Amino acid sequence: MKKAIKNPLIGAAIGAVVILGSTHNTPVNAQVFPQIQTPQPTTITPYNASPYNYNNSEFNYNNSPYNYNNSPYNYNSPNRIYDNSGNAKGYTTQTPSGVTNYFDFDGNRLGYQPAQ
Repeated sequence: MKKAIKNPLIGAAIGAVVILGSTHNTPVNAQVFPQIQTPQPTTITPYNASPYNYNNSEFNYNNSPYNYNNSPYNYNSPNRIYDNSGNAKGYTTQTPSGVTNYFDFDGNRLGYQPAQ
């Protein structure tokens, strides 16, 4: 320490680090973590639109890819959905309550549109 004091520039630099570290009450190498965000309230899916409702289930034959109207092999099906390039990506079905369900060709429900 005596050698650092002999050279005023080195002594000033060490003093500044010690003072800065002590004035903020934070160690110099401390990691700062962001504040925790409070969870946002979730929206509740009505039962008419829920995948747990049999009308929306992939196990319902009307929604199943085994139904010829939903089959990827039925090229004239009116309920097919396409991407922007014109490739068939799945099919739609409509429940008696008016909910439109979107499925891929494996029968996985991609989403829905509520009844109007």
